[in-house]
Amino acid sequence: MKTVAVLLLVGMLILWAELPTGSAWSCPAVRITCALHNPPNQCFFDRHCPRGKKCCRSFCGRKCLSKPPAIPI
Repeated sequence: MKTVAVLLLVGMLILWAELPTGSAWSCPAVRITCALHNPPNQCFFDRHCPRGKKCCRSFCGRKCLSKPPAIPI
């Protein structure tokens, strides 16, 4: 019985970790990197950011960024 409970718990954790964040856009590319050895991070995962923002690598550390504006064609 304990084995079944552990397997259910592990399965739920795997599903929770792989759930989509609800944001369809991706982070912008970073072409320059920071010279600091351990730059400060505002976040580590999207869930650490307010709704509508995404945790992205930036010039120096990770930051919560808003979706870039759409460019009209």
